[in-house]
Parts: sequence; C-alpha cells; structure tokens
Amino acid sequence: MVAKIRAYKAPDDVESSLRYIDGHRKVLEAYGVKQVTSASHDWLYDKNTYVIIVESENGDKIYGGGRIQIRSVEMKLPMEGAIAKIDDRIYGYMDVFEEQRIAEFCGLFNSKEVAGFGIGSIFLGRIGVAISLQTGVQQLLALCSPPTLRQCLRIGFEIIREMGHNGAFYYPKEGLIATAIIVKDLKDLPYAKEEEKERIFDLRTNPVQYAIENGPKGEIGIYYDLDIKL
Repeated sequence: MVAKIRAYKAPDDVESSLRYIDGHRKVLEAYGVKQVTSASHDWLYDKNTYVIIVESENGDKIYGGGRIQIRSVEMKLPMEGAIAKIDDRIYGYMDVFEEQRIAEFCGLFNSKEVAGFGIGSIFLGRIGVAISLQTGVQQLLALCSPPTLRQCLRIGFEIIREMGHNGAFYYPKEGLIATAIIVKDLKDLPYAKEEEKERIFDLRTNPVQYAIENGPKGEIGIYYDLDIKL
C-alpha cells in the first residue's frame, strides 16, 4: 500500500479541509457519535490551525488526518470545552499556559479502509509532534483513545493526571474513554522512545521524503510533504 501525507495551513487549502471534515464525520458516525467539540468547523479559515491529511497515492481518497490547532484569543482549544463539561479544573490548568504558545493535536482519524496500518496512531502521531515545533508551538496537548495511548506515550506525551480520573474521561460519549495528554518539551522529547525520537527528528530535518514504513499490518510506502508555508 502507498499513501501521501501532507501538511498545510488551514486557510491555504479549504477544499482539502472540507474533504477531511467529511471523512472525519463518517468515522465518528460509524461509532455512533453525531457531534463532538473538536468537530466544530470554526478552524477552517484560522491562520493558527494546521491540517495533516492522508490521501491515496492519486489523491482520490482520504485515508485519515488530524489538526494542530494553536490556542489564541479567538480560538480556545477544543479539549477545553470538552473537558469543562466534566471537570472545571481545566480552566485553572490552562491559565498556567497564558503566556505560552500551545496547541492541541485534535480531530485525528483514519478510515476503515486503512485500519491496522498505523495511520491514525503511529504515523499521524509522529508527524503531529514533528511539525508542532516548526509552527512555534511550545507544548502540545491532546485527548487520545485507549488503543492509541500506548503509542502516544512512545512519542513523548505524558498523561495529565490532574484532570478527570487520573487523566481519563468519558468522551466523546458515555462508554468511550479519552485520556488527556501533553508533550512539555517538543524540542528534545525527553519521554519519547529512542527509535521514535530518531524518526520524528528525521521528519523535521527532511519534511519532504518517501519512506517505507513498518506498521502493524506490514509495510506501507508513504510520500511525506510536511514543508508548511508558515
């Protein structure tokens, strides 16, 4: 299998972002989720939002994607609204970052067609951590599902244990669990596994490349285009 993964500032390619939104919606609906906080489309023309999109080699199909959404006066992080409904301690927690450039890695999904290849966990996770530093982000937050938590910890995230029940919440609906996580040092990634750190650093140094990657289902060829116009 071969896929293309590219990253861009949201307002620079609204058409692709609309395709990403549609793909994400279909995956959420397959799990019985009709609407979540991160499914808001206010970010479409936000200059502080960066989109990562996974496509088929010919660009006809959307296999997955995610967003790096930087916190601003106009745009709070999607997880703030989501967590506040369950745990209002999020407000005090976020106040600590008032003077910092922080972002949320949100809206991650992969289609059933590529389930098991690692697109929604391994490859998108590495890319999100890799490009966040490029956009000037100092700390990266996220909400992740139980199947992806192990991989998130491998790429340098830590659990935010001050929130919810030791970091965990029922989200986006009762019966589904999400864990609040953060990378506090995007530059050096002290908590990342060494092999993951090497791959992330390589993507930073060589944002445009072709690589044969090993996923749970075997090898996958990926064309990376992560050279974002800031």
